[in-house]
Amino acid sequence: MTETERLRASRWSTVVLLLLVGIFVVRLSAGGPLVLPPQPAGAGPAVSDGGRDTRTDAVPMPRPVGTAARAAPPLPGSTATRIRIPSVRVDAPLTRVALDAEGWIDAPPADRPGLAGHFRGSVTPGEQGTSVIVGHVDTAQGPAVFYDLGRLTTGSRVEVTRADGTTAVFTVYGVEGFSKRNFPAGSVYRATGAPELRLITCGGAFTEKTGYQGNVVAFARLTETRKAA
Repeated sequence: MTETERLRASRWSTVVLLLLVGIFVVRLSAGGPLVLPPQPAGAGPAVSDGGRDTRTDAVPMPRPVGTAARAAPPLPGSTATRIRIPSVRVDAPLTRVALDAEGWIDAPPADRPGLAGHFRGSVTPGEQGTSVIVGHVDTAQGPAVFYDLGRLTTGSRVEVTRADGTTAVFTVYGVEGFSKRNFPAGSVYRATGAPELRLITCGGAFTEKTGYQGNVVAFARLTETRKAA
């Protein structure tokens, strides 16, 4: 069985935002015990709403603290080519993902589980605004690029290499779990007045019938820029 992982796009005022109501992975246990990926601390209630029509846009979002409290100056646009997250051993090439004919965002190819995707409807990483990078959590073959995203903690660093030779360095200031049913897109993707990054994968409860019930989102802010020697 192949993996399906799609993101729905919507508009928030005049800005195109990502609305995660359809992202999930159908994962085979191959006859063995099903081992779910790591989850953010306290994610349980956030990704299990018991079927209630909760207003998750009212859920408080993380706020930049520590190193992330002061943003570095924004960069001009440039295609992102690679993402590194040293604390969870991510070192992956980046492709660009876009909307399909039905208005969903295509995930990276399922046969390339080590590939992450920058959503081209968002700014490039380091630009003013909120950039979005997505990745599979797992496939039928095992863990994928963002399997350990839920292990990130405040202060973790995310490095994105860009085609112009610069590396945009982001500092994580929050990792949250949200229900797919009521994903708070307007709050997660809102402009903050600083260059920011959102990393997204699947998470929460899992069933063989419907896949993952939630999403894990890492919130990060640009705090450093490095140029190639």
